[in-house]
Amino acid sequence: MAGFELSTPVSGLLCGLLFGFVLENAGFGSPAKLTAQFRFTDWSVLKVMFTAIVVAAGGLVLLQSLGWIDMANVFVPSSLLVAAAVGGVLVGAGFAVGGYCPGTSVVGLCSGRLDALMFLAGIVLGTGVFALSYGPALESLMAAGEVESGDSLSEIWGITPGLAVLAMLAMLVLIFMLARRFEQRAQGPVTAVQAMPGHE
Repeated sequence: MAGFELSTPVSGLLCGLLFGFVLENAGFGSPAKLTAQFRFTDWSVLKVMFTAIVVAAGGLVLLQSLGWIDMANVFVPSSLLVAAAVGGVLVGAGFAVGGYCPGTSVVGLCSGRLDALMFLAGIVLGTGVFALSYGPALESLMAAGEVESGDSLSEIWGITPGLAVLAMLAMLVLIFMLARRFEQRAQGPVTAVQAMPGHE
C-alpha cells in the first residue's frame, strides 16, 4: 500500500520477535549453552553475536555507499568507557552465574523456563534499584572516561568505515579459528539435547 510505514513500536516488536525466534533456534534459551561460553567449551554465543555485529556494520557501509542511508542521521551514542566497563562486569557476572542475559532470559521465559522468569525478575528489580539510586554522584561516575576522539572504530583508528569492517571481519575469522580449537579440545559445542531442560 502506498504511504504505508511501520510505527516504531510495531517495527521494534517485529524485530524483537524475529530476534527471539533466532535465539531460541540457536539454543540460546538454555543456560547450559550460554554458560559454556565462559568455560570455553561452546563459543556459539560469541560467534553468533560477533557475526551479527559484522553483518550489521557491513550492511550500514554498503547502504551508505549506495546512497540509501545517510550516516549523519544514524544516532551513535557517546562512548563512556567507565559506564561500559562497570556495566560489562555486572552483566557478565550475572550472565556467568545465572546463564542468561536480558534478551535470552525473555527467550527462556517464552520457552517455559522458571529459572528464566527468576532471572528476568532480578533484572527488573536491579534496574529499578539503579534508577531510584541514580543521582549526581553516580551520574558523574558513569560519565567518566568519555571518548572524545570519536564514537566509532573508524573515527578512533582514523580509517574509512570500509576498512574498519574489514578489520572486524579479520577478527571474526580469528575468533572462529580459536573457537574451533577450544571446542574440539573440549568435545563441544553443547548439543541441542544437552541444551534441553533437565540436561544442564
